[in-house]
Amino acid sequence: MNTKRIGFACKWIDSLDQVNGIKPLDDAKQYNTGSTTVAWLNRQTKEVAEEKLWDLMVGNIESTRKLIERIGTLDGNLRMVRISSDILPVYTQSDWSYFWRKPDVVSYCEQALGKVGELARMLDVRLSFHPGQFTVLASDNDDIVHRSIAEFEYHADMIRWMGYGQRFQDFKCNVHIAGRRGAQGIRDVYPKLSVEARNTITIENEEMKHGLVDCLELYDLVPIVLDIHHHWVREGEYISSNDPRVAKVIESWRGVRPACHYSVSREDVLVGHATDVAPNYQQLLETGYKKSKMRAHSDFYWNTVVNDWALEHLAWADIMCEAKGKNLASFALYERAKDLGLTS
Repeated sequence: MNTKRIGFACKWIDSLDQVNGIKPLDDAKQYNTGSTTVAWLNRQTKEVAEEKLWDLMVGNIESTRKLIERIGTLDGNLRMVRISSDILPVYTQSDWSYFWRKPDVVSYCEQALGKVGELARMLDVRLSFHPGQFTVLASDNDDIVHRSIAEFEYHADMIRWMGYGQRFQDFKCNVHIAGRRGAQGIRDVYPKLSVEARNTITIENEEMKHGLVDCLELYDLVPIVLDIHHHWVREGEYISSNDPRVAKVIESWRGVRPACHYSVSREDVLVGHATDVAPNYQQLLETGYKKSKMRAHSDFYWNTVVNDWALEHLAWADIMCEAKGKNLASFALYERAKDLGLTS
């Protein structure tokens, strides 16, 4: 039987005061990546800029390794993490992409990320990526599509170096449809992707434009990631785990245990809302709440009724927690799942 997992995205924190930022001397710093900007790099000499990129590469890969090692000490149900897209900064930026093609850099990435992948497999930690919002494979602008493919293939390079992408969904790399070409745009781009990219791509429903029904047009091609909060924001519906659309999502994964995403509207948006009553979407709209505000992710999972509904989906999918409280939020949700007897 597949382990039922509850994971978190990109950043490890040790305490509540780190939700809005980790200080340089905090112990949690060792598990999180650093970055730089194109503007800073462009102000430096080539030698200084390349040294900075090398140091970030080494440090970020090591931070990722430490994060996976730390997660490997947790209960099996918690061994799931989305790793940062910032491991190799400015990888696709036109002025600096040459650095990542240098033989010594490629060689280092191959061996160091190879060890990261080996560790994740040894510790049974489920990994994923989520390329950023500017990765729009279905754009109606061909230049944006070209750059989006390059950004997706950057993630595929890391996936390949870690030893994944060798078989269908041994690693999840998730994007939205986003662009005006819709589902057909994804179909058009799919053959242009590398084998590793095709083996790992998933498509997630959006809270504004392309909903679950739109994504399910692709269920025969790529796995669909159901974001239950996005669905609530777009449709006003707490979708049931027994819904026929969920069955189609499951089918799209072709026997691999699916992943779904869970978040809830921010505490400082639904101020004073009862924690034991599920927010009523239509009533909220009628009283002046805006979709744009309700879509934002909370720090923690503050509503017990919504949590219990979300955990019903653990029966068929691993849950990626998209809360600003990161691992602390996922740990609290896991404790509730244990109380309900849902983790075995």
